[in-house]
Amino acid sequence: MHKTNLAALISIAIAGAAHAHHGIANFDLNTDIELAGVVTEVDFMNPHSWLYLDVTAEDGTVTAWRCELRGSTVLRRSGWSEDMFPAGLGIRITGSPDRRDPTTCYLGTAFFPDGRSVDRYGQLTEPVREVPADRQLRLANGDPNIAGDWAAEQLVMTDPRGQSGTLVPISVAEQLEPGVLPAGVTAFPGARGTDISFADDPVEAFWNERPSAMPLTEAGAAAIAEFDGSSTDNPRLRCEPTNVLFDWTFEADVNRIVQSQTEIRILYGSMGIERVINLEATGHPADIEPSVAGHSIGRWEDDVLIVDTVGFPPGILSADGRIPHSDELHVVERFSLDTGTMALSRDYVATDPLYVVGEFAGNDVVLISDLPYTGTTECEDRTYVDTPAPQ
Repeated sequence: MHKTNLAALISIAIAGAAHAHHGIANFDLNTDIELAGVVTEVDFMNPHSWLYLDVTAEDGTVTAWRCELRGSTVLRRSGWSEDMFPAGLGIRITGSPDRRDPTTCYLGTAFFPDGRSVDRYGQLTEPVREVPADRQLRLANGDPNIAGDWAAEQLVMTDPRGQSGTLVPISVAEQLEPGVLPAGVTAFPGARGTDISFADDPVEAFWNERPSAMPLTEAGAAAIAEFDGSSTDNPRLRCEPTNVLFDWTFEADVNRIVQSQTEIRILYGSMGIERVINLEATGHPADIEPSVAGHSIGRWEDDVLIVDTVGFPPGILSADGRIPHSDELHVVERFSLDTGTMALSRDYVATDPLYVVGEFAGNDVVLISDLPYTGTTECEDRTYVDTPAPQ
């Protein structure tokens, strides 16, 4: 891969790093912990999976522990399965302690009785993206064919244990020395050694004390001042949709596009947003019922799908970036397919004159998925969301 491509991929990963690590501040990643116990249960789910085990102390007392893993979608895309952790299995865990719950840990590495071990970001299988040999590149009317199952490339930490460094795409991580940050790239906030990791209350510092990532109007500043990202104010912690921009690549979930000459349906595997893009309408109706999906109209222009969407209720544009949005949010997306790499790129610009000064712009890329779309992924956030910080 050319250096320019490497730099571009790192840039995209840094822009979305907080999306995949929304709970990292809950753990003291500056501290190492080691547990040896017996597995009692494992639950694969989004946004985080959980491994439960009984740990027996020297005096014979047994304590029930739980250790956080990555979400079920990325675990399965990495070749992990529930069968790896059968009940009764003796296992040793190294990682980091939870800041508020004395019997919860962040799993860095799991060691199995047969001598095998797997890091938090261990890839047990290689991603396989097979493009059907009979896939048509265009519809009968000449429009590019973007139908199919799509997923963003997985992001992994430069430290395979997930305690230090930052997130980069798998293809980038393969070119880096483990644990070494690329030149000019800073560690993820909350990771080992970062300022937030040493804050009195890193959870509060991560979610609520950082300034907004974009300049806000007076109304926008008032809206975000009332938003507590570390509580159930955050739709992610309620396992509810956030918005059409963020959820498209959240948790590297599998999405599906269903296409015809008159409309395009986009089904999000994360949180279940379903969008209908009308390719025949020339404008939005005056009486839109607000929804997270909004009202979308689209057109093809030089093989680029341009989608214009309005009709959102007030919400949060970026929880990690502390950017709210009002019902005046207007999103324009441009989708384009590289038929050589089968990469579906999206450039987007969001404007909200009531809450945000300027344009919220970005881009992302999805590829032919290595897993089939199965509908909305199971989500239950079992991380504490309203537990007070220790005094």
